Amino acid sequence: MSNILKFCIEKGILLDKETHDFFSQFDDTTAKNIIDKFALLKERVINKSSLSKNLGKIQNLIEDKKIVEKIKINFGVSLEITRERFVEEKKEEKKVENDIGNVKVLMSAPNISKKIEPMDFVYYFRTRYNEIKNIIKERKDLNNLTNIDKLSDKRQSASVVGIVFNKMISKNKNIMLDLEDLTGKIRVLINKEKKDLYEKAKNVLPDDIICVRGFGDREIIFVNDLIYPDSHLAEKVRLDRDESVVFISDIHVGSNNFLEENFLKFIKWLNGETGDKIQKEEALKVKYLLITGDSVDGVGIFPGQENLLTIKDMYKQYEKLAEFLKMIRKDIKIVICPGQHDSVRVAEPQPPIGSDYAPALHELDNIIFVSNPAMIEIKNDNGKRGFKIFMYHGASMTPFSSEMESLRLANPHHHPTKVVKELLKRRHINSIHSGGIYIPNPKKDYLVIPEVPDVMNTGDFHRTDVDTYNGTMIVCSSCWQSITPFEEKVGNIPDPCKVPVLNLKSGSMKILDFS
Repeated sequence: MSNILKFCIEKGILLDKETHDFFSQFDDTTAKNIIDKFALLKERVINKSSLSKNLGKIQNLIEDKKIVEKIKINFGVSLEITRERFVEEKKEEKKVENDIGNVKVLMSAPNISKKIEPMDFVYYFRTRYNEIKNIIKERKDLNNLTNIDKLSDKRQSASVVGIVFNKMISKNKNIMLDLEDLTGKIRVLINKEKKDLYEKAKNVLPDDIICVRGFGDREIIFVNDLIYPDSHLAEKVRLDRDESVVFISDIHVGSNNFLEENFLKFIKWLNGETGDKIQKEEALKVKYLLITGDSVDGVGIFPGQENLLTIKDMYKQYEKLAEFLKMIRKDIKIVICPGQHDSVRVAEPQPPIGSDYAPALHELDNIIFVSNPAMIEIKNDNGKRGFKIFMYHGASMTPFSSEMESLRLANPHHHPTKVVKELLKRRHINSIHSGGIYIPNPKKDYLVIPEVPDVMNTGDFHRTDVDTYNGTMIVCSSCWQSITPFEEKVGNIPDPCKVPVLNLKSGSMKILDFS
């Protein structure tokens, strides 16, 4: 009988063969220490299921993080599961204050780690409602805006801002919405005979915050107009300096599908080492590189991922990424936000990538770490308004597009800007409660798009797509990973190694192909 089995018998713990073989790769002292920690959780069986259920707690008890990583790799334990089930009890981190040079961080969510209570969701939705309502109230064409409890028994014209509590189709094929504000609920009706309005109402989703204008009383409002918070940029900003910004995402360092040769080709171009004289001059105008999530492939993101990794250690994945970024000339400021493959929680807003998993990245002086989402500003000269960019990796975009029929039929994975337009229209990146995992912040909703950006930059869909919406440029970044088995299974064909380059003085956009 092995020493490990003897020790488990003494502790009254059962061990299956797979787990025994895993513990056998450690020396007896290390294995006993892990089992000791597990015994503190009052579990009597150690197997893949119990490891998955308790990994969040175990990684707090075990100081050696590499052991935790080995557990994730060997058992295919999903980081998403562990992050959902356990929130580390740490002090709230301070807001990121790491502006560098001409880059200013306007919004980066702090890392709030606390036990989530039901009332946190209540206060969170109230906070969101007030923030979005304040955006809607900025419109100059709103008349008779009132609270639901102020409506009288007498029918009159009225405007109400509410959150969509329920949506249904009546027997007469009219659309019925139940709206709720902080004072009450009311039913509103959109008549099918009002064609344009009816088409607009078909895209209304659960938890949307909208304004309706119409005629009615405290029982029902017959809608004449439906208003989203929406996004309108009054003027286009141009920098006085002749500088460019480059947008990339989804590098997936560590994946066996990572296109390393192509990425190195891109770095050589950034450094002005390839192309003719004009191309080199254009490359040297690049002063900002934005990496919008999934810079590494991660570990334990989904079951069986270890079979698709060339680097099976997250620390080493970030070390490899740091090697690449060190090659880039130092006058380029690099802004990185995380995605669902990075070493942070899956729930949004995701905190910036920390030095605990990526110390090699934090040694680089030209990198700014921001949350997902985040808003940055590239400063202008002479006190003029700078160039504002909203960064969001895009995890909510797939579930969001599946909820809206017009998007589903538009093949959104091939045209991600169509999804982003709907996010801008709602001024929120994850408006549906069930549309993605999020952490409710009762004081501020960091998923609201607080002000209209000059550029809305996303990733996740692995395809480059560029468009504009009411003055805002939408830039959906490509990837540096060839097609994965999952993408092949669901029919999502990536378009890798395409790099949008925006000149901030002229406003011209070019898409370079490094494939």
